[in-house]
Amino acid sequence: MEIRHLRYFVVVAEELHFNRAAERLHMQQPPLSRQIRQLEKELGTELFHRTTRSVKLTEAGRAFEVEARAILEKVDASRQVAVRAAHGLTGRLAVGFTGSNTYSMLPLVARRFREEFPDAELHAQGEMLTPAQEEALLTRQLDACFGRQELVGPEFESRVICTEAITVLLPQDHRLAGRDSVRLDELADDPFVTYPSRYGSTMFELTVNSCREAGFSPRIVQEVTQTSTLVSLVAAGFGVALAAESVQHIHVTGAVHKPLSWPAVTSDLVLAWRRDNDLPLLARFLEMVERMDFPTSEDPPASA
Repeated sequence: MEIRHLRYFVVVAEELHFNRAAERLHMQQPPLSRQIRQLEKELGTELFHRTTRSVKLTEAGRAFEVEARAILEKVDASRQVAVRAAHGLTGRLAVGFTGSNTYSMLPLVARRFREEFPDAELHAQGEMLTPAQEEALLTRQLDACFGRQELVGPEFESRVICTEAITVLLPQDHRLAGRDSVRLDELADDPFVTYPSRYGSTMFELTVNSCREAGFSPRIVQEVTQTSTLVSLVAAGFGVALAAESVQHIHVTGAVHKPLSWPAVTSDLVLAWRRDNDLPLLARFLEMVERMDFPTSEDPPASA
C-alpha cells in the first residue's frame, strides 16, 4: 500500500464518482479504477459498491476512510516538519554564554529566538569560561557561543557583536564608592577578586593586563568561576574587581559599579561557532543575531 493509493481512495470517497475524482487528481478514469481495485485486493475487501448509476462506500470503506484521512494528515504534518527543519525553523540549538553575558545577552537573545523561532528549542548554557566554550564547540555540545575573545583555529568562525566597557566593582563602604568614576591606579593597594587564572579566563587576563597598564600588579585574594559569586564577594568586602558593564544587571546589596576614568578598558563580545556546522537553524540564528541591535558602550570618561 502506498500513500498515493490512500489519496486516490479519499478523493473517490469524497466525490463518489470516478470520473470527477479522476479530474480532481489530473488523471484518466481507467487508471484510477485500477488503483482502487489494487488497493481493495491488497486489503482483501471491497471499499465501494459500484453500479452503472452510483458509487457508494461499503461499511469497510467508511471505516477505512477514517484511518486513511488520519494517515494522510500525519504524512502532511510530517512533511511540514521536515520542510521547516530544512529551512531552519525547527530543531534544537545549543548556545553558551560567558559569565557576564548570562545576565545581559542571554535574555535578549532568548527573547528574540522565541519570537522568531517559536517551534524551535533553545538550550542556553550560562556562566561558561572561554576554554569551556571552545571545548564544547569542538565536541559539538554547543552550536554557538557568546564569549570575550575570538576563537583561534581552522575549526572556528567568529564575529564581533559589540564592544562593552569594563567597570570597577567596589564594596559600598569602599573609600571610593562615592565617586562618579575611578582611576584604576587608585586601587593599587586594594585586594582583587577575579575569575580563575588556571582556566585561561579572558577577564582574568584583562584584569591583570589593565592593572599593569595602570602601573601595578593586582593583589589577587580570591578567584571564582561565576560572575554572581564575584559580585557577592565584592559586596561582602573581600576586595574589588574589574567587571563588564553588563554585570550591573546582577543586583547584590553591598556592591556598587563605577566607570573607569583611566585607563579606558573595553572588551569585545564575540559570537563563535564551528565552521563545519551546517545546521539550518544555526544559519538562521546567525542571521537573527546580525539583525539585533545590542547596546554598545559609550566612550569612557576623560582622564581624571
